[in-house]
Amino acid sequence: MRPFAFFAALALLAGSATPPRVVAQFDMDAPGKPKTYIVYSAEPQTVPAGRHAELELRFQVVPGYHVNSHTPKSPYLIPTVLTLQAANGVKTDALQYPAGKPYSFAFDPANKLDVYAGDFSIKLPVVAMPGDHTLDGTLRYQACDNASCYPPRTLSVKILFTAK
Repeated sequence: MRPFAFFAALALLAGSATPPRVVAQFDMDAPGKPKTYIVYSAEPQTVPAGRHAELELRFQVVPGYHVNSHTPKSPYLIPTVLTLQAANGVKTDALQYPAGKPYSFAFDPANKLDVYAGDFSIKLPVVAMPGDHTLDGTLRYQACDNASCYPPRTLSVKILFTAK
């Protein structure tokens, strides 16, 4: 009777275990999913020293995905937000985000979302003392594909520019 009890308990445990395919649905680093959904191009830029100038920060959303714009149409959606740290010799003004593009899911075509897809740029007004400057920041965003949205991510951003 003991062997039967052992195998019955083993079968019960095996039947209640979570199947591997369910676990893989929640694996953030599962094969086929990008580790980041946005790429930042850190291009060195030059601005006039001591004068109002504008830096252009270029981002690209990975093909097949979109992210909520800075001003999504619902308070339940997570906006794309760039946060910058202060730097010596650089005064920044309010970031200028692009307008989003309308997007709707096939299952709800009447509900238009406001998203970024493909390339988009954020403009940063600055006044800087002469010299080389680096501004560090983070871009917080939520990526979605045509079927679902993923947990919010944060992308490190390093802005390099020279004021002459």
